[in-house]
Amino acid sequence: METLSTNKILRFWLPLAGTWLMMSLEGPFIAAIIARLTDPKFNLAAYGVTFSFALIIEAPVIMMMTASTTLVKDFQSLKKLRQFTWTLNVIITCLMLILLIPKFFFFITIELIGLPENVAQLTHIGTIIMIPWPGAIGFRRFYQGVLIRNHATRRVAYGTFVRLISMSATATGLFIFTSIPGVYIGTAALSSGVIMEAISTRIMVQPILKKLKNNESLTLPQAGLSFRRISIFYYPLALTSMLTLGVHPLVTFFIGKSALALESLAVLPVVGSFVFLFRGVGLSFQEAAITLLGKSKENDRVIKRFATYLGIGLALGLILTAFTPLSRIWFSQVSGLSPILTTLALTPLMIMGIFPASTVLISFQRAILVQSGRTSPITGATLIEVFSIITVLYVAIIQFNMIGVTAAATAFVVGRMAANLYLYFQTR
Repeated sequence: METLSTNKILRFWLPLAGTWLMMSLEGPFIAAIIARLTDPKFNLAAYGVTFSFALIIEAPVIMMMTASTTLVKDFQSLKKLRQFTWTLNVIITCLMLILLIPKFFFFITIELIGLPENVAQLTHIGTIIMIPWPGAIGFRRFYQGVLIRNHATRRVAYGTFVRLISMSATATGLFIFTSIPGVYIGTAALSSGVIMEAISTRIMVQPILKKLKNNESLTLPQAGLSFRRISIFYYPLALTSMLTLGVHPLVTFFIGKSALALESLAVLPVVGSFVFLFRGVGLSFQEAAITLLGKSKENDRVIKRFATYLGIGLALGLILTAFTPLSRIWFSQVSGLSPILTTLALTPLMIMGIFPASTVLISFQRAILVQSGRTSPITGATLIEVFSIITVLYVAIIQFNMIGVTAAATAFVVGRMAANLYLYFQTR
């Protein structure tokens, strides 16, 4: 049995961390461009709402990387899970088309959320531009899981690099050569990025697919992976991501009823994307832990120690930024926010200082459960997290009229800590 060391974990995990870090650069980059165009407050608000809709639509396939990392053991299981992925992709794309029906869409955005009509119109067009997003996400996450399963984590990072270059080239080109609203530039950049990442990932996984297919002809037939088994394994994971990402439209709804509603909607994606620079690295640890856990108790202890140091380091990095002038420099000079919006962004960033540590912890806790085949407690933890977020938002905004973005930051932290506590008892 090979003994794991910190260096071995680091070499395996770093490409995945680089992948999430590159993805986390998208939000600040796009927000910085939108903030430098006409009507930044309206376009940032529209971009935040559009992105929330895209997240909830893509939610059923977001865990496909975890599923393929765990379940794809041969060519037969790959084919079966690939069929399952395509089915989900078709369903979520149809749901997005239904959402875009004007009467339905404007009822949600204007009547329920309370967006101004001009922001709702911007959001509608932005969401149309995002139609390819959920299907491309499902496609590339399936093949990324296959790469991770076969210890080809560097290729995952290469694909994300292609995504980052495509996204930034699209955004920069539209920024320089057109005068279209900022939300259109941002959503076009996101869509082009994930499409190119999906294509490049499919190209890079081809040698592994060929190897799996050749190995199939050299081994005796085994009991294949069934749709029923996939559904039993994947349903709690899909429900988890649907609940996690589905909370964003609810947050948007509550913020629409809060003090400084439009300003909060404009600031929230900027704060969220900056925090994601830190917590995205924590999220990347989940697939690495799934792959590496369970080899021996000694190795598991090494992985746990690595996760502890990682969480502490990420939290210290965000706290150091939030409580020093670095945060004001980031929001005003890099993100391009006005002085009023910059001041509004500082408090929620401070509140979310420990969020990266809780993200590493929940990634490790989920990995333990997935590796042992117990995915239902993950859904239970997410239900607790969502319920906690909604409760805090209701009390803070409806009862105490708190500023929306500050209430949202508080709710996210309280919800995540409640989920961590529940999973602590589930994974002991």
